[in-house]
Amino acid sequence: MESIQEARERLPIFKAKAEIIEAVQKSKTTIFVGETGCGKTTQIPQYLLEAGFAKHKCIAVTQPRRVAAVTIATRVAQEVQTELGSKVGYSIRFENVTSPATKIKFLTDGMLLRESVEEPLLLEYSVVILDEAHERTLNNDLLLGISKKAQKVRQEQSMMPLRIIVMSATLDAQHIAKYFNNAPMYAIHGRDYSISNEDDGDILVFATGQEEIDYLVSETKLAAMELPIGIPKIHALGLYAALPSDQQIDVFKPAPKGARKVIYATNIAETSITIPNIKYVIDTGKVKAKFFNSVCGFDVLRTQAISKAQAEQRAGRAGREFDGYCYRLYTKEQYKKFKDQTEPEIRRFCLSRHSSNFKNGISNIAEFFIEKPQRCDFKTFNIEASILLLKQLNAVVDKDGNLELTEDGKKMVTFPLDPRFSKMIITSSKYKCTIEILTIISILCVESLFYSKSSERETFNEVKKKFEAVEGDHIMLLNVFRQFKKFKGNPGWCEENYINTRNMRKAMHIREQLKRLCAPAGIPLCSNLCTMKIRKCLASGLFMNAALLHEKNTYKTVEGNQEVKIHPSSCLFKKTNLSCVIYTELVLTSSVYMRYVTYIPEEMLVSVNQKYFKEKPCRLSTTKPQIFANNH
Repeated sequence: MESIQEARERLPIFKAKAEIIEAVQKSKTTIFVGETGCGKTTQIPQYLLEAGFAKHKCIAVTQPRRVAAVTIATRVAQEVQTELGSKVGYSIRFENVTSPATKIKFLTDGMLLRESVEEPLLLEYSVVILDEAHERTLNNDLLLGISKKAQKVRQEQSMMPLRIIVMSATLDAQHIAKYFNNAPMYAIHGRDYSISNEDDGDILVFATGQEEIDYLVSETKLAAMELPIGIPKIHALGLYAALPSDQQIDVFKPAPKGARKVIYATNIAETSITIPNIKYVIDTGKVKAKFFNSVCGFDVLRTQAISKAQAEQRAGRAGREFDGYCYRLYTKEQYKKFKDQTEPEIRRFCLSRHSSNFKNGISNIAEFFIEKPQRCDFKTFNIEASILLLKQLNAVVDKDGNLELTEDGKKMVTFPLDPRFSKMIITSSKYKCTIEILTIISILCVESLFYSKSSERETFNEVKKKFEAVEGDHIMLLNVFRQFKKFKGNPGWCEENYINTRNMRKAMHIREQLKRLCAPAGIPLCSNLCTMKIRKCLASGLFMNAALLHEKNTYKTVEGNQEVKIHPSSCLFKKTNLSCVIYTELVLTSSVYMRYVTYIPEEMLVSVNQKYFKEKPCRLSTTKPQIFANNH
């Protein structure tokens, strides 16, 4: 049986080990381009560790996705022959498996972004490796600018130098080299195995989203039951970002004896992660991408054709451990019409969650990015709307052309959350309902707490009524949490009430993490069952997510005047006399729907931010704020 060291030496990248180390020593910024399967993600951090680059500090390796950070760290820890969390560890949202001994730290790009807010010079690290740069995620683009600035300041102040390594699986990296003052680029040739036809092996199918994947898994299981005797059994699994991590890990486990795995996955499986025993890839040529509508203020998920770069990445999944084969469900003519590269997220996403990273004296935000947001003049950039949101939340102020965090803003960045959620936590100390707000936010951070089959929809709707609240969905979530704790998460009770136990326990874990973050921010853990105060605290973060009754069952948003409806899953869905509501998010299906909706009197809403509503062309501009008694 091949040893771990023999497997490492067999990788195409091993032949270039000396050249890689020399390249990093020569230049403060280096770009490595190597196709999927060459070994760059797992091996380059180890080469740098062996060469002494982590002698006094740590090597950071970013990944776009949680599952990639965890699985790659696990593999590298095995190769380094250390316990995970010791010399090699990982850090993802609400989970930190590192120690003072950690020298190679895999982390999501979002986690490194959060660290950069607290420590803009990234002083914990001697090397920052930004992996999967070809995906052009918003987080990665931000990190390019942040690490470049940190590198420059550390050099100017004669501090320990920061080396930056950018890794990409496609050759279209010249724009990155130019951004880093024409940094040298190196190509790593070869892959571990070719892509060809073999008889045995598991199958990876690229699909577009959770609903489609759940359907395909269900149909495959039904079809597998009718296979003739003698045909290998099918073990169907799904893989998508919203899937609980313990279920994501299932795809990495061997198939049952005598069975073949068929994995239906979103583009989460395109890069970095290696699912064992995949020989066949079926590429549908489609992907579901998120676009932010800056006029209406909500995200739209849209199914579209993949890029040529994505097509190559998907094919590469078939040649990670042995020769494989890729079936493409589109013609050559269709392929020719694909874009060469995936459109960067910076052109598609809302930037409000990331704008707090600009506190560090960045005066020209448009020039900070490797590529300007959106496509028009700066006045129409999503970033302008994002910064306006942060100003409305009193998170940042503009001082002499530089954005700086306010005292509230400094507290808000303590929490790895949407700034609107962070604002609620800050305000909760005023209304003495921090525990209730943390509970609601924690539940909103996971997928739905309820689950039901379509055949049981009527029964589910009846059972759900016991949790519903006249105030709306956010209070309903509190009711579910309290009952779950009362019955101590009893499996029988959860099944009877259609409660997703895994998601509820995940929410409880997040809640504990957020509670621990409150003390450093100076927020006392108070509890208050007054739903009026809880709703007012919710509105302190969601006041821009307000809608006024327009016609029967139809509302118009205060921000953007968008016509919206209450989502059918809401406990307020059939209510017709609600003059004003706040919501957590908007989704577009057959109509634009508000999800997680709470009724709030107009006077109460206006009292949260009088200045904001006074400037709005709606009836709230003349509404008098409610006087809220302290002892209510």
